[in-house]
Amino acid sequence: MTKAIRIHEHGGPEVLRWEDVPLETPRANEVLLRQTAVGLNYIDTYHRTGLYPLELPAILGREAAGVVEAIGDDVDSIAVGDRVAYALEPGSYCEARVIGADRLVRLPDGVDDRTAAAMMLKGWTAQYLLRSCYRVQPGDTILIHAAAGGVGLIACQWARALGATVIGTVGSAEKAALASAHGCDHPILYKEQNFVEQVRELTGGTGVAVVYDSVGRDTFDGSLDCLETRGTLVSFGQSSGPVEPFDVGVLAARGSLSLTRPTLAHFIATRKELDAVSGELFELYASGALRIEVGRTYALGDAARAHRDLEARATSGSTVLLP
Repeated sequence: MTKAIRIHEHGGPEVLRWEDVPLETPRANEVLLRQTAVGLNYIDTYHRTGLYPLELPAILGREAAGVVEAIGDDVDSIAVGDRVAYALEPGSYCEARVIGADRLVRLPDGVDDRTAAAMMLKGWTAQYLLRSCYRVQPGDTILIHAAAGGVGLIACQWARALGATVIGTVGSAEKAALASAHGCDHPILYKEQNFVEQVRELTGGTGVAVVYDSVGRDTFDGSLDCLETRGTLVSFGQSSGPVEPFDVGVLAARGSLSLTRPTLAHFIATRKELDAVSGELFELYASGALRIEVGRTYALGDAARAHRDLEARATSGSTVLLP
């Protein structure tokens, strides 16, 4: 047996239960992983509430780091004692688990476990946003919503390293300072300022080449208004709720705009893609161009409090749960 955070019904943070769950023996192509740090991501709240339904009962979470304690047959890419991490694999809110070896990434010596749990999903997300959905070029001016969040802080630094000018929306002066310290050239306090007007002023009325929008409903229309002619809106989340259906003719009327609604899984579907995305992330981190901000840590058994703080926008940077 092992301890895990599991839900038996969808709902608020109160449905999270800290309980014993069975621990299997690794079979062919699987490993037994003792987890040392678990990443908290906003998508976890979607699974908890049922916005993205899970088959119940279910262990939440999709990202963690740990040490391999046993391997099954036919595992030759991972050895006992290896430090590894993963993301997008359901069921990470646990002390130990069995998981497929082909979805694990070995951690370089320069990346500690807490940093890995804070950077894998968010770092992979930043990579596919900036390098695939719209390939940021030197001289581009871009807008990143939630610039002081886990993905936002990584994306700001990465975009700065690529030679872009970064505008970001944040919810407080404290978060503005944090975003500025991580590559955001122009933080906008969206509660006090109209972000569309600010973007237009900062760009001399032209607009930005791309908007990266994880907020969804509350920012969607404004994001379109921030784009230059033939600009691109990358809508990759919905922390404020899903975007309402709209007439695609709006994209033509506002300047032949492009809209994409991607998901990370389609960008790391093969081992080659997974290794390439991870390699680029680790390379940027090793260069010193990327700092990972672990804003808060919580005991894994205290995941309900972590969820409340996350949904109240009381966290900055990445949050890590400790088994």
